[in-house]
Amino acid sequence: MKRFYKWAICLLIPGLTLTGCFDLEEEAFSEVVEKDFVPLEQDVNSLLFSTYTPLTYIMNWQGYFDLQEEPGDCIITPTRPNGWDDAGTYRRMHQHGWTTDQWQPQNTYEQCYTGINNANRVMDQIKEDRLPVDEDLKESTLTELRAIRALWYSILLDTHGNVPIVTAYNDEIPTQSTRQQLYDFVVSELTEVAPMLSEKADMSTYGRMNRWTAYMALARVYLNAGVYTGTPQWAKALEYANKIIDSGIYELSPDYSDNFAMAVDHTNKEIIFAVPYDRVYSGFGQFAKWYPPISRLVFGSSYQCWGGSGANPQFINSYQEGDKRLEKTWLMGPQYNISTGELVWTCENYIPSLTCYKDGVNKTSINYGYRVWKYEFNVETSWNWENDFAYFRYAETLMIKAECLMRLGQNESEAASLVSQIRARVFDDASKATVTAADLKADTKIKYGTLDWDNNIDVPGDQTPVVLGGLYDEYGWEFACEAQRRTHMIRFGTYDTKNWFNHTAIKDGHTRIFPIPLDELTANTNLKQNPGY
Repeated sequence: MKRFYKWAICLLIPGLTLTGCFDLEEEAFSEVVEKDFVPLEQDVNSLLFSTYTPLTYIMNWQGYFDLQEEPGDCIITPTRPNGWDDAGTYRRMHQHGWTTDQWQPQNTYEQCYTGINNANRVMDQIKEDRLPVDEDLKESTLTELRAIRALWYSILLDTHGNVPIVTAYNDEIPTQSTRQQLYDFVVSELTEVAPMLSEKADMSTYGRMNRWTAYMALARVYLNAGVYTGTPQWAKALEYANKIIDSGIYELSPDYSDNFAMAVDHTNKEIIFAVPYDRVYSGFGQFAKWYPPISRLVFGSSYQCWGGSGANPQFINSYQEGDKRLEKTWLMGPQYNISTGELVWTCENYIPSLTCYKDGVNKTSINYGYRVWKYEFNVETSWNWENDFAYFRYAETLMIKAECLMRLGQNESEAASLVSQIRARVFDDASKATVTAADLKADTKIKYGTLDWDNNIDVPGDQTPVVLGGLYDEYGWEFACEAQRRTHMIRFGTYDTKNWFNHTAIKDGHTRIFPIPLDELTANTNLKQNPGY
C-alpha cells in the first residue's frame, strides 16, 4: 500500500475462554485466537497502526488544529449566515473562556490517551509473549511504541500539563502527575529510545517515528522547557536541532507549497514527520471549516463546505510586502464561478466582530475574512482530503536553531542567516529575503489591541515590545495554520499579555494550559483540576 497507516485496520486478537458444567474447550475455526497468532513483520506494523491513527484527529473537527489555532491571534471563527456561534464554543476559545467540558480541549485529551493506551496494550502483549514476536522485531517494535507514546505525552505536556503517566494497559486507576514529572518522563523516554530508532528517512519510515522525529520532538520540548518547568533549556534544544541538521538528510523544499500539496511527494526532504491522510479511510476534514457552502461553485468540488474560520486582520496586516507566504497561506479577494466566471464571493481582510451583531442586527457575511489556503484544495475526492499533515518540517529545525542562538547570545549572525535561508524561497527580491540579528530583535509587526467594528484599535492593552519580536513574526508567517500558534505565543509571552481582535488578555496565566476534562475528573477521583478552573 501507499503508506504505513493504510496497511490494515488494527488486527483483532480475541482470546476466548469458555467455562461451563462440561468444561468444554472451544476450537476456533473462523478467528485467530491470541495464543495461536504468530505475527509477521507486516502484522506488527498493523498493530503499530493503532497507536498512530488517532493523530489523524489533528486536522478533523474540533481537534488539535482548533485547540492550537482558535485561542491564538491568527484564526477567528465568527458567526456566519449559516450559523457558527455553536453555543459560544468559538467565542470562548477566542476569549480564553473555555469550560471543563469544551470539545476542543477534551477531544485532544481523549485522542492522546487513545494513542497512549493502544501503545501500552500492544507493548504489554509483546512483553508477556502473548504476541510471540521475533527477538529483533520485538526490540525494534517496543522501541517505536515507546517513541510514539512519548510523542503523545509531549502533546499533553503542552496542552494540559498535569496529567497521569500511564505505562501499562490494565484496570488500575491512574494517579495524577505534575507537569514537571511529565516533562521528565517525555525527555527520558525520547532520549533513551532515539538512538535505537531507525535512521532511515524513506517510505519505510514515512509517518512513523524514526530517530530524527524523536530528535525533533526533543528539540521542540526543550525549546518550550521554560514554559513547562520554569527552567529554559536553549542549549539542549540547540543540541538536538544540530543533530538533525548535521545528519545532512533534510533540506528545505524549493517551493513552500510543496509541503501542503494534495499528492504528497514522499521524497520531499523537508518533511521530517507527517500524519498521513486518505480519501477513503482517514480523511482530512478541517477544510470544511474554512470555506463557505457556495465555494463548490468556485472550486468545482462535489461536496459542500460549511465555513467558518477566517484570518484575523491584524495578523494579515503584519506580512511584509513581497512575502509570498501571504498568498500561499490565505485565499484573498474575488472568487469566481469556475464554469460561468461570475463573481461568487469576495474574501475581504475584514471581520467586524465575533458575533457580527450591531445595533441588534446580524450583519454577518460570507465575505468576512481571508480563508485558509495553505493546503491544496482537493476536488478529486467526494469528501475526505488526502493532504498529509507536516507535523515536523525542517524549516522548524532551522528556526529552533536560530532562536536558541539568539536566546543564548551566540553567533547571532548565523541565526539571521538561517532565517534568511527560510525566507529566500518566498521572496523574489533577495534583498528583502535577508534579515539581520537586529531585525530579529525588533518588536513584532502585529499591531496588538482589541478592534472595534471598523477594525481600528479600541483597547490597546499591553504595548510592551515583544522580546525577539522579529523572530516571533517569522514563526507566525512560516507556520500559520499548522497547529502551532498557541505554543509560539505562550513561549514569546504574548498569549496572556496582549489584546487582539475581540480578545482581552487574561493575565493570571492559568489559560496557558487547558482544564482536565470534566468527564475525567468524574471518572477518576485521583485527579485534581488544573489551577484557575
